[in-house]
Amino acid sequence: MLYSEGENIATKNIFLTSMISGAAAGVVCDIVFFPLDTLKTRLQSQHGFIKSGGFRHLYQGIVPVMIGSAPAASLFFMTYEGIKHVFQPYLPHQYHSFIHMGAASSAEMVACLIRVPVEVVKQRKQALLNDTNRLRLRTLFRGYGSTVLRDLPFGLVQMPLWEYFKLCWTRKACRECTPFEGATCGAASVTVSAAITTPLDVAKTRIMLSSTSADKKEVRISTMLKEVYRENGARGLFAGFTPRVCGFTMGGFVFFGVYEQVRELCESRFNGQM
Repeated sequence: MLYSEGENIATKNIFLTSMISGAAAGVVCDIVFFPLDTLKTRLQSQHGFIKSGGFRHLYQGIVPVMIGSAPAASLFFMTYEGIKHVFQPYLPHQYHSFIHMGAASSAEMVACLIRVPVEVVKQRKQALLNDTNRLRLRTLFRGYGSTVLRDLPFGLVQMPLWEYFKLCWTRKACRECTPFEGATCGAASVTVSAAITTPLDVAKTRIMLSSTSADKKEVRISTMLKEVYRENGARGLFAGFTPRVCGFTMGGFVFFGVYEQVRELCESRFNGQM
C-alpha cells in the first residue's frame, strides 16, 4: 500500500514537472524566436516573400502562439515523460532508444491537436492573408496530417538524439548533465532534425497557406511536394532552410535549457515535499 502510494506520488510529480517545464519552455522559445519563424513562413509561402510581408510586422500572429504554445508543449512532455516512466523499467537499457522514439511519436500526435489550429491561424497572419470569414474547423485542422508527417520524423530523430547525447555526456563527465549541458545536447539534436525535415515543413506551410476553398486533393502533402519541385526544383524544397535551421538550433538551446532548468527546480521542490 505504501509502495503504491509512493508510486502514485512519483507519477503525479512527473506529470506536474513535465507540464510546468514544458509550458515554460514553449512560451519562452516561441516568443523569443517568433520573428525568425515569420521570416521562414514567408520564404516558404507560395505567394512570395515580399507579398507575404517581407521584413514587415515580424510579430504578426503572435497572439495565437501565446495562447497555444504552453498547452501544446505541456501535452508533448507529459505524454513523452509519462510513456518513458511507464515502459523504461520493463526493458533493458539498450532498448530505451525505441521507447524514446515511440514516446516522441505519441507525444507529437497528441501535441498536434493543439499545435495545428494554432499554426494555421499564426501562419495565415504571418503571411498577411486576410480571412474575412471565421475559419472553419476543417480549415483549422488543415495540415494536421502534413504536420504530423513533418513532426513525427522530427521527433523520432530529435528526442532519441537528445537522450543519447545527454547519456554520452553523463558517462564522460561521470555525473548528471547540468541544464546548460542538456541545452547544448538539445540544440545539436534539433539542428539535425530541422535540416532533415525542411521539405516536409515547406509542404506543411503551403498547405496551411492555401485558399480556404481549395480542394482536398490540392492540399495533399505529396501534391505540394511535387508542385514545389516542379516550380523551383530541389532548391524550392529547402526554402527557408537557413532561418529554419538557425532558428531551430538557437530555439532548441533555449527550449531545452529552460525545460531542464525548470524541471530541476520542480524536482527539488517536489522531492522536498515528500
